[in-house]
Amino acid sequence: MNLFQKLEGMGHEQVVFFQHKDSGLKAIVAIHNTALGPALGGLRMWPYASDDDAVKDVLRLSRGMTYKAAVSGLNLGGGKAVLIGDPAKDKSEGLFRAFGRFIGSLGGRYITAEDVGTTVDDMDYIYQETDRVVGVHRVHGGSGDPSPFTAFGTLQGIKACLQKKYGHDDPGKASFAIQGAGSVGYYLAKFLSEAGAKVFVCDINAERVQHIVDEFGAEAVSTDQIYDVDANVFAPCALGGVINENTLPRLKFDIVAGSANNQLETNDHGTALEERGILYAPDYAINAGGLMNVAIELQGYDRDRAYRMVSSIRDIISRIFLLAERDGIPTWQAADRLAEERIAMISKVKIPYTKRFKDRLSGRRSHTTEMMG
Repeated sequence: MNLFQKLEGMGHEQVVFFQHKDSGLKAIVAIHNTALGPALGGLRMWPYASDDDAVKDVLRLSRGMTYKAAVSGLNLGGGKAVLIGDPAKDKSEGLFRAFGRFIGSLGGRYITAEDVGTTVDDMDYIYQETDRVVGVHRVHGGSGDPSPFTAFGTLQGIKACLQKKYGHDDPGKASFAIQGAGSVGYYLAKFLSEAGAKVFVCDINAERVQHIVDEFGAEAVSTDQIYDVDANVFAPCALGGVINENTLPRLKFDIVAGSANNQLETNDHGTALEERGILYAPDYAINAGGLMNVAIELQGYDRDRAYRMVSSIRDIISRIFLLAERDGIPTWQAADRLAEERIAMISKVKIPYTKRFKDRLSGRRSHTTEMMG
């Protein structure tokens, strides 16, 4: 990988590699854009096959966070961190505390949070070393697990999709194929089942699937079969790149609307969905509920305010659909346009985040961050 050429092409400001021999820490932090504020994005722990795979993932994910924060109306930039390791066996207190110290050395430019492979408990270890972390336990003034909010926001986006496609917003009148039975997939299955919807579910972890089957009456399918399910809505809630040249011809769904990041292997696959008459809810817009929730910690966490903000995802998705229809462009492009226009507008009145100003995180501590001025 020609790293600097890649960074220039994707627009990244900074990529930092951290390693700590004693704890086994191997981590990468990518800061994509800080025009709107400090970069906020989760810490993903995954046993990447190669360092190049880890770099590719963190670059793509961090860029997505910039667009997610921008389209959501947040005063935050985009960043992401990946930790190379198996979350089932490589975690330790030392690992996350070492990562926390490294995050603290970035001068407030990056704020981390929970993501795939990490938990609230892991964030609490990081919190012992730095205040540049959100999604910590409620006893520390945090919001705890963001998964219910991500799922709730995804549900709001699904309602916008149903309204656009069928003229109603009742999930109980539709069927859903959920790919991924992790925390967000679990809560999405819960919300949909409570609404009376038919739910199919798959995951590489059979126990997670069985839990959803037993609790909500969902129907289990294999990880490969999920693409062939005869349902109205496909909800990817696992890893990215699932809409690709191999899976696209198999999809019989009317709607793709799920919480996974980077669902499209390339933007061309989003255009191909459009050409096949499949309505696509851009992933970084529909899954922004978790980000909205933890972002509120930066001002003092209020759960009711979080739910009100996350409810706005329905309007955001509807706005994207209106723009796509008005300009005759695919929905992925309409979402990008909304985000880029906001970044360009704010950039004219606010320059990149590097000089000091004071703020409060969850009303529980004071700290300084960097903003150039």
